Amino acid sequence: METRMFGKTGLKVSRLGAGLAAIGEEETLDSITKVGKVLNAALDGGITFFDTAECYFDSEEMVGRTISHRRSEFVLATKVGHAGGGQGRDAWGKEAIAEGIERSLKRLRTDRVDLVQLHSCGADTLKKGECIEALEAAKKAGKTRLIGYSGDNEAAMWAVKSGRFDALQTSFSLADQRPRHGLLAEAKKRGMGVIAKRPIANGAWGVAQSPSKSLKFQKWYADEYFRRCQAMAKLGPLPGDPGDGVLMALGFVFAHDEVDTAIVGTRDPEHMKQNIERLTRLPADKKAVEELRRRWDKLDDGWTQQM
Repeated sequence: METRMFGKTGLKVSRLGAGLAAIGEEETLDSITKVGKVLNAALDGGITFFDTAECYFDSEEMVGRTISHRRSEFVLATKVGHAGGGQGRDAWGKEAIAEGIERSLKRLRTDRVDLVQLHSCGADTLKKGECIEALEAAKKAGKTRLIGYSGDNEAAMWAVKSGRFDALQTSFSLADQRPRHGLLAEAKKRGMGVIAKRPIANGAWGVAQSPSKSLKFQKWYADEYFRRCQAMAKLGPLPGDPGDGVLMALGFVFAHDEVDTAIVGTRDPEHMKQNIERLTRLPADKKAVEELRRRWDKLDDGWTQQM
């Protein structure tokens, strides 16, 4: 597995990371044995970056139960704020975020994570500053090594330009290309670690129906990506298309050097192994990447980043 430095943070991460929303949303603690096979397959295959969140149902607890004994082998990231403040408190207030971090550490069975990220709060919330101060306090206290922002569009650019974050996680794929028009370059210029979320566009490239139909929750989640992929595909055969939609999607993302790691989620250990194997077939054909960029620019009529 190829690795690279995570911006100027001093951490090294695998190019392919494990996004842990899928196991939390689609599995339960009753299927913890299966989850353990997925996460250990990732580690055994060389994946060293794992990204979860307090609102991904039992995802943090699953990590704690299955791979916390291998904690020294991977970089661990989580997110706070999105789960709600509770008891009438502001979800983005200092107290709620501090409690969220403590809860996450307990679930993850660790005394420190490598990265805590704010989970998609808007620009107005960021500008108030309280949520950022809460992360900075956690960093000072040694509960996290780095702090970051996970989000998109205007809020993501504000977070980058604020100079207060070590890392950016943002939606970037062949169906979500807006970050290549400034956001990725700005983050990289500032030495931030850059994480591409939803890099395979939820598997929407090269399929006959929206992948949303197979989801237990949010059965609309991939519909917009599917619509965009269909529109791009209608412009004709793609030169250099490998005939594997996930491979093409990964190839597109990794053709952009600003991206340090791209997180892909799965709840199937065999799919995890297949994704790791796909990286041995990169880089993508340059003509395919160039054509996907051209098609996006031609069709983009306000295609904002998808959360």
